[in-house]
Amino acid sequence: MSETAQFDLLIIGGGINGAGIARDAAGRGLRVLLAEQDDLASGTSSRSSKLIHGGLRYLETYQFRLVREALQEREVLLKIAPHIIWPLKFVLPHVPSMRPRLLLRAGLWLYDHIGGRMSLPKSGALELEIAPEGRPLLPIYGQGFHYSDCWVEDMRLVVLNAQDAAGRGADIFTRTKVTALHAEAGGWRARLSGNREVMAKVVINAAGPWVGEVLGLKAPQAKPPIRLIKGSHIVVPRLYDGEWAYLCQNDDGRVVFFLPYERDFTLIGTTDVPFDGNPANISCSDEEQDYLLGVARRFFRKAPGKMAVVHQYAGVRSLYDDGAQSAKDITRDYKLTLEHQPAPLLSIYGGKITTYRRLAEHAMELLAPLFPQAGTAWTDAAPLPGGDIDGTHADFVIAMRERYSWLPADLCNRWCRLYGTRIREIIGSAQSLKELGELLAPGLYEAEVDYLVTHEFAQTSDDILWRRTRLGLRLTPAETARLSAHLAKRA
Repeated sequence: MSETAQFDLLIIGGGINGAGIARDAAGRGLRVLLAEQDDLASGTSSRSSKLIHGGLRYLETYQFRLVREALQEREVLLKIAPHIIWPLKFVLPHVPSMRPRLLLRAGLWLYDHIGGRMSLPKSGALELEIAPEGRPLLPIYGQGFHYSDCWVEDMRLVVLNAQDAAGRGADIFTRTKVTALHAEAGGWRARLSGNREVMAKVVINAAGPWVGEVLGLKAPQAKPPIRLIKGSHIVVPRLYDGEWAYLCQNDDGRVVFFLPYERDFTLIGTTDVPFDGNPANISCSDEEQDYLLGVARRFFRKAPGKMAVVHQYAGVRSLYDDGAQSAKDITRDYKLTLEHQPAPLLSIYGGKITTYRRLAEHAMELLAPLFPQAGTAWTDAAPLPGGDIDGTHADFVIAMRERYSWLPADLCNRWCRLYGTRIREIIGSAQSLKELGELLAPGLYEAEVDYLVTHEFAQTSDDILWRRTRLGLRLTPAETARLSAHLAKRA
C-alpha cells in the first residue's frame, strides 16, 4: 500500500460493529480500510455471554423497539451463519419473592410475538419438580418457564464478517493503531502505526470502549456520551448434563446465565460494574467471582466453589448514556452520530452483538448521501463464510463425517461448527491425518493453523487459541509454547 492510498471509509475498530460495517460497505462497492490496534475481536466482542437474543429483561424497561429488532435479527443471523449460531433452550426457575408468575408469563408471551413470525419454539411453563431441567436445581424451585434464544460463537462472528469484507475488496489491518487524524480536502488524512498515512473520505469510529480516545484525535477535550460497564464471566466444570441454559434471577434484580460451554464446562455470567480505567487491562475481580458463585449456590444442588473456576474473562461495554442510575438499567440500544465538520466522522455508541448487522445498515443509510454510487442493502440474505449449508447443520455434519471418514468424529464436529463449508479448504486434498501436517497440540493440526493464519488474520497463539477457537481451555502452557514456536518459525 502506498503512503497516500485513498479510501472511501476508514473504520477504526475491529470488533463486531467495525467488522460488520466493513462487510456491508465493501459489498456495496466502497473502498474500505479497517484498522484494529490489536487482533480482531480482542476487546468486548469476544468477551460476551455468547448469545444472539432479544433481551428478555429489556421488556421490563420498555425497550420494545430494541427487543423487536433484536428478535428479528436473531432470525436473519440464524439463516446466514447456521454453523456458528444455533438455537438454545433457556430455563427460568421461578423465584416467588421476585417477579409474579403472571408477570413472567405475560412477558414471555410478548417475547414470543413482538418480533413477528419466529422459527424457534415458543415459551411455556415447566414443572421443575418432575422435569429433567429441574434435577440440577435446589428442590425449592418447583415451578419455572422455558423459552428460546440462540448461542453464537462471538469471536468467530467478528472474524467471519472481516473475512467476507476482505473477500469483497476491503483491507483489514490488525495490530494497526490510528495515531492521528487531520481534516484535509473534504476528507481525512490518517496516520497509522508504522509511520504510514492514508486518505479517507469518511472516518467511522467503531472503537467501542476506546471511542473517546478516537474522538480525542479530532478534538482533545471531547467527552463521548457513554458509560463504561464491565461485565465478567467465569468458567467451571460442567454443572449439569442437559443441553439447555438457565436464566436465574438474583435478589438484587439482576439475572445471571448458566450456559453449556465447550462440551465439558459451564459458563456463568454476567456482572454489571461501572468501570473507569484502561479497557485493555481488565479481569474478573474476586468480588465478581464471589457474586457469580453466590448465585450458583442459590440455585444449584452442586454449586461450584472458587477453586473450581478454570477460566475467567471480563469485557468493557461502552453503553450509550441514557441517564439511567443503575448499570443494569442502561439501554443496550445503539446511537449513531454523524458529524460533517471539519470532515465526515461517524461515531458509534452502545449496541449489542445481536443487532450489529442492522447497526451497519443504519450506518450506511446515514452515509448514503456521501456515496450515491454505493449499492443497496444486501447482508440480510448473503451467508457469512462457511454458512452456505444446504439443509440443516446436523445433515451437513453427517455428510462431512461420511466424506472424511478418516477424520476423528470430535475433530470433524468441531471444524463443522467453527468453519462450516470452509472445512473443505482446511482439509484440501488430504486423505489422512498425516496429510494434515504436524499435530501441534491435542486436536490442533498444522492444516488448521495454516488456514487461520492465511485466511483469518491470525498471528499469535492467543489469536488462534482464544479468538479463532477455544482450545486454550484445554492446552497446557507447554503445548501453547509449542504453537507459539511454530508460528514464529512460520513467520
